[in-house]
Amino acid sequence: MNKTALRNLLKERRALIQPEGHGLERPTGQGRRAPGLTQYQVDELCHRAPGTYRRLESGAYPKPSPDFLRDIAVLFALNEQEWRSLCRYAGIGDPPGPLTPDSGKKVPGVWQEAVDGMTHMAYVTDASWELIAHNQAFARMFPDGRVPTNTMRWMLLDPDGRSTLTNWATAWAPLVLPQLRAALSQRPEDDILRQLEKEVIADPDTAPIWDAGGAHIHPDGDERPLLHAADGPGWVTMCAAEPMTAPGARLIVLVFHPGTQRAHLRTPMLRAR
Repeated sequence: MNKTALRNLLKERRALIQPEGHGLERPTGQGRRAPGLTQYQVDELCHRAPGTYRRLESGAYPKPSPDFLRDIAVLFALNEQEWRSLCRYAGIGDPPGPLTPDSGKKVPGVWQEAVDGMTHMAYVTDASWELIAHNQAFARMFPDGRVPTNTMRWMLLDPDGRSTLTNWATAWAPLVLPQLRAALSQRPEDDILRQLEKEVIADPDTAPIWDAGGAHIHPDGDERPLLHAADGPGWVTMCAAEPMTAPGARLIVLVFHPGTQRAHLRTPMLRAR
């Protein structure tokens, strides 16, 4: 627990919440001059016993429940970065899941300019693998230049995806399906992910691989065979990152090398000098 950081974050955000906006009155008695909600009003709005929030803000509440922290984060209108900080400062580690259902569904508009400026294939998907942004280098990978609306569905269920992703049944599907399972554990109410799960279970090719499980939950650094529509067969190495304002969204940069030889099999890890 980081008591100082926790107190500063909570006091700052509590001061921005006006009691009148929640049907409460601003105290006028002596000794009350601070802006925003009182600590007692926070307890009232979060349906907690008097003194509960005071213990949290003062750092006297070791490992509070995620549900209580979520109620505070929603009341204080925290963004995803602040939600993550709140959980870490309170001593429970990373959040158990996104703060709101639309978290991870949008990224700042500058991401389109960012991927346009990359020479390698690059794209951004939201937390449900819906495509948000891509560059022209990525569009060249497809026979007609038409990119998929959902990259997970394309990789697993689209016939074009299965032919583009060389050795699909061994080099791709067993490594992609665990990513879907991991996303569902974080977002069990996501309608798009649930629909993908249903389609995967109903498909005779993906169902056995899904049942077999697997622990490969991200593609960062993986090198796999791929048939590029314009450049022919080769190997693609994936660089994966997460936009910090959108947990679950992902930036994927695809470094493609045509030919039969793997390009990055023995590329050393980078470390600060």
